[in-house]
Amino acid sequence: MKNLVAAATLAAGSFVAAAHMAVAADIALISGKPDDTFFQPVKKGVDDARTVVELTGGTVNYMQLVNYDNLGPDAANLIRTAVGQGVDGLVIADWVPDSMDVAIKEAIAAGVTVMLYNSGNIEKANELGAINYVGSDEYQAGLGAGVYFTDLGYKNILCVNHVPGSFPLETRCNGVLEAAKAAGAASEQLPLPPTQADNAASVAQAIKAALLTDPSIDAILTLNPAVADWAASGIMQAGKTNSVAFGSFDMNEAGLNRIKDGTQLFAIDQQPYLQSFLAVTLLNSYLEYGLTLPTMPVLTGPGIVDASNIDATLAGVQNGAR
Repeated sequence: MKNLVAAATLAAGSFVAAAHMAVAADIALISGKPDDTFFQPVKKGVDDARTVVELTGGTVNYMQLVNYDNLGPDAANLIRTAVGQGVDGLVIADWVPDSMDVAIKEAIAAGVTVMLYNSGNIEKANELGAINYVGSDEYQAGLGAGVYFTDLGYKNILCVNHVPGSFPLETRCNGVLEAAKAAGAASEQLPLPPTQADNAASVAQAIKAALLTDPSIDAILTLNPAVADWAASGIMQAGKTNSVAFGSFDMNEAGLNRIKDGTQLFAIDQQPYLQSFLAVTLLNSYLEYGLTLPTMPVLTGPGIVDASNIDATLAGVQNGAR
């Protein structure tokens, strides 16, 4: 018994010592531009995760792009800036692999632990040497949106891409295209140049022109909640509110209100709040305590919000988390 007590005491002492040896983690998360409404719940997720990290003496730096004019190279530069600041961990969306993969590999080679979120997949994480991916499966999400439209009989789906060249957005539109092909329907992209993508009037006019130029378009999918707001205006200006089906990736309160009143069919939800909150807190627990990640990947979507679950979802939007 004395030996057991001594062993237990020694083990307890070793555990306490190990706990004191934990090194507080300095983490950076790279986000989209400030006026991109998708990243509002991402920021809330970071802010909530920061509370946890700071309790253990660590820090979380929220780094944002200024715009998307030069998305890949600018994001790569933010990665290098974070590494130069001496971060222990980096949470990054691999939006443009051709530009960003080199910078991510450089960060890992410099001893920074990387977690992918929002854009990429577990295969890309493994390829680069990141410890995990937290986010949605973009191809499956696009495929699901396309199936939603084609199951209702829509034949020509326009996928509005507000950042052409962005890996997740291209992947979503490709998923829509494959779903359309499988159902004997059609789909094409409407790429918006950078000069138009941030301009509500320009986006509305581009969508109005597309609908009037090709009357066979009977469904529109946008890939961002702000673009969805502007697309709704373009559809209305074209006089097509009652004849063109409308869905969107991600959501804001205006979009959910359209679902509630029947002028928008659905929104694809990837839970961006959970993407950032889980990515930061899981990375922190890995760095501080060596805790094993619970699953690989950590999928936060896709899910579909439509008339069947709209009321429950609106509460989350009003609290800034959806």
